[in-house]
Amino acid sequence: MNDATRQEWLLEDGTAADRLDRVLARLQADLSRSRLQALIREGQVAVDDVPVLDPNRKVAGGVRITLVVPPPVPAEPAGEAIDLTVVYEDDDVIVIDKPPGLVVHPAAGHDSGTLVNALIAHCGESLSGIGGVKRPGIVHRLDKDTSGLLVVAKNDLAHQALAAQFADHGRTGPLERAYLAILWGAPERRRGTVEAALARSTHNREKIVVVGEDRGRYAITHYEVLEGLPPAQPLASLVRCELETGRTHQIRVHMAHLGHPLLGDATYGSGFKTKANRLAEPSKEALKALNRQALHAAILGFEHPRSGEFLRFESPLPRDMTGLLEALRAEI
Repeated sequence: MNDATRQEWLLEDGTAADRLDRVLARLQADLSRSRLQALIREGQVAVDDVPVLDPNRKVAGGVRITLVVPPPVPAEPAGEAIDLTVVYEDDDVIVIDKPPGLVVHPAAGHDSGTLVNALIAHCGESLSGIGGVKRPGIVHRLDKDTSGLLVVAKNDLAHQALAAQFADHGRTGPLERAYLAILWGAPERRRGTVEAALARSTHNREKIVVVGEDRGRYAITHYEVLEGLPPAQPLASLVRCELETGRTHQIRVHMAHLGHPLLGDATYGSGFKTKANRLAEPSKEALKALNRQALHAAILGFEHPRSGEFLRFESPLPRDMTGLLEALRAEI
């Protein structure tokens, strides 16, 4: 969309009075309601050729509504040619298999070299604008050193629909997300749920801690032990985790709270350095080569925002985690 687009509708006689933003949301499903409200306040909507600046204004049958959508402005982050593993892409969404070490969104200390920079360059003109800006719509994130699947919206319609699915976290909707993690030790129960509120530490702003329910955000993680490593006397475990909420560092903090932090997690597993010293040399080398928390977003399923089709993707464990698994399986 390189030029402004103009659309016009004549409301049928007898149409019940309703707020202008609600009426427009029914007429123009490709734009989110918040985007339509912004366009109204910017003077881009007219009723019978008279600009209306109030989204709450009631309109009824017999009036003509005109909407002008300006072309999206360029995104502030610059596009950068960064190699991406694209699992799926169409006009509405793109699914990426993110490598470890790639920051998702520009922030202080990471204003370039991010997934957003890469997507702006990769998607180009297929980005029709999120909130009037030609940028990808990030609806969920992975930590810099977490690998795996991530879906990104390319327009307002997709952004709104995906955001609603991720807000629900699969409780009542179609969203499916599963992670694979390698933990120190073996949880007492092979299947379980961790329910513990989370908040940013007051002593270290980079760290998330478990707090009382009245002080933090409610968080639930379901886990299942898939394999003891090695099987006879597990020093570690391969675990599948599913999120019922999506808090920062949630799996990492909840597993540490359980007493089984992720291997390689310098933030939440630093107290397990002595355990690492007891590993056989091949496992020590594999853990050193990992150089990150052993966490991978392995499964992602969601309802396509336009077609309604359920799309499901699986990502195999990356080489650094499979190397660690193989070494741990061979421990004696």
